[in-house]
Amino acid sequence: MKTLIQCDFDGTITQEDVSFLILDAFASRDWRQLLTEYREGKISVGYFNTKAFAMVKADKQTLLKFVKSRAKIRAGFHELLAYCHRRGFQFVIVSNGLDFYIKTILRDIGIDNIEVFSAQTQFGPNGVNVQYIGPEGNQLEDSFKEAYVRLFRERGYRLIYAGNGVSDISPARQAHHIFATGELLTYCKDMNLNCMPFIDLNDIIRGLEFL
Repeated sequence: MKTLIQCDFDGTITQEDVSFLILDAFASRDWRQLLTEYREGKISVGYFNTKAFAMVKADKQTLLKFVKSRAKIRAGFHELLAYCHRRGFQFVIVSNGLDFYIKTILRDIGIDNIEVFSAQTQFGPNGVNVQYIGPEGNQLEDSFKEAYVRLFRERGYRLIYAGNGVSDISPARQAHHIFATGELLTYCKDMNLNCMPFIDLNDIIRGLEFL
């Protein structure tokens, strides 16, 4: 069976959630109340990011300069991509994060040959406009990552999921195998859901050897 690794970005490939760093530094109001409502299941991830990033009035270049100074990649990323290439595994990033900083971070570390599915952004006087476009070209308010899990499984892939956060729980449950850290790992342990923990991305390479 052909294999695909669907990997989260913020807090998985990066050490910290880059969108949270941006919001802490540039949001004009208290965005963390929205985060609490999202974590409690009261609002969708699409609604959360739409409202939170509307509070960010800084221009794109200012935000990119900030991102370049703050974002740190988790160790083993280049090695993981090289391993997937050798094994013939497809590697894609599906993230609730924003396209403008994900693509910039990847380009700055010399990576431009992997598919990235993330929130699409436009900059304007009313803040950063955020939209999630699903595999069928429709705008989604929720279940963005899940939509791609379904797509890849329908295409016949053995799907391996790597993630760290609350938004990774539902899509990870639909995968054949899970690599988890952070809140996703805590959830898997609490629910007795089989997964392989990781600290850096070299741990995923070692785990893939057993699959």
